[in-house]
Amino acid sequence: MTHLFRKGAGEPIRAAMRRHGLSGPQLAVATRAVDPDGKGLSPAAVGQIAGRGATARDRCRLRSAWLVACALEEPLQDLFDIRMPTDSTIHSGKVE
Repeated sequence: MTHLFRKGAGEPIRAAMRRHGLSGPQLAVATRAVDPDGKGLSPAAVGQIAGRGATARDRCRLRSAWLVACALEEPLQDLFDIRMPTDSTIHSGKVE
């Protein structure tokens, strides 16, 4: 499963929310509108993705990031990035 990491400890997400005049619960409702399944994200999940403090999470699933970016009408790459794993499975050195 692919995970994305929010940029700038979530500040770009919060800035986009301010530009659109959305609170966390309002963003959760907006994610339902862009979700093809109509489920969207819960207010708690939005709080973890966009928030600060103990409940905030830097990592989220691709689907969650996509819903947030679509609801905010922002390019996904402006809000999130993919980090390569630190333990690579690629051999270093000669090719076998």
